Amino acid sequence: MTRTYTHPSVLAGIAAGASWADPTMDPTCIDWTARRATAAIPFPLVDGRPVNPYAPTGIRYGRNELGHWGEQQCADAIVTATVRDGWRWIVLVERADGHGWALPGGYVDPGETPLNAAARELAEETGLTVDPSREPYEVLPARYVPDPRASDEAWMVTTPVRFDLGKHAGPRPDVTGSDDARRAIWAPAADFAYLALFLDICYGGQVFAAHRDLLADILTPLTGGHPS
Repeated sequence: MTRTYTHPSVLAGIAAGASWADPTMDPTCIDWTARRATAAIPFPLVDGRPVNPYAPTGIRYGRNELGHWGEQQCADAIVTATVRDGWRWIVLVERADGHGWALPGGYVDPGETPLNAAARELAEETGLTVDPSREPYEVLPARYVPDPRASDEAWMVTTPVRFDLGKHAGPRPDVTGSDDARRAIWAPAADFAYLALFLDICYGGQVFAAHRDLLADILTPLTGGHPS
């Protein structure tokens, strides 16, 4: 059974003229030529409507909780540091929308590179600034993320960017949640399972569904030592 659904918050965003919401109610009225040409992951049109290349999501028509039609390109900052005993720590934020703990990140603005978007979102959400001209970084390939807010006609693609702050003999740089983040923390990340257990025990929280596969892929297991 096909389901049609667009969350009331999207309709409210359109009414308020929010920049994150496509004002067009009918996606067949959009000229998809430019959007498909710049898409990070190719996607088809069916009867003039965009189709999520990883459908089905459970919602065939409408935007669910996302404001745009089709692909929305984002960038996420993977910020890590290592302490003296060899343990890796990673910066996470608790999302203000109640979807759990995630990498700092957000939309790539028009004309902005994923690298610059990741650095900007990191600063906005945690107060931590990185200088790509000085800090080691790696722009990873764009990837689809299984965002629980998506539909078959509106979905997210992210470009992860690694920032390695190296070894720290003392405290890691301070992070403080702001903008779309309730709070920001350094979390021990020997591997994904350890990270998930830490968030559950210490905060009663879970990893944002869209970032679980991404974090599991990048957090290759470490051995030995204890977080400190």
